[in-house]
Amino acid sequence: MNTWINGWVLFGFLGQFVFAMRFIIQWIVSEKKKESIVPLSFWYLSIGGGIILLIYSVYKKDPVFVLGQASGLFVYARNLVLIMKKKARDLGGNSYAATTV
Repeated sequence: MNTWINGWVLFGFLGQFVFAMRFIIQWIVSEKKKESIVPLSFWYLSIGGGIILLIYSVYKKDPVFVLGQASGLFVYARNLVLIMKKKARDLGGNSYAATTV
């Protein structure tokens, strides 16, 4: 079977696309603000792309890729937790609502 048509390869490319979109979004937001900004969507795209790529790397049985994606997911999730905690403090401590960009 041609590997370029393989569903798993397409799934891997989807993960790469989602993961790459975080940089494009970050660049667009930073250009609009005229300063370096890391929008909330950057972290959600990091998690989405990271999960897809982790699943793909498990399928490919690539331990280097698995370790890299799994450790990255921890960092992305931790950043979202820190953002939500800060937002809750800023709103008086009762809400975990986060702003979106």
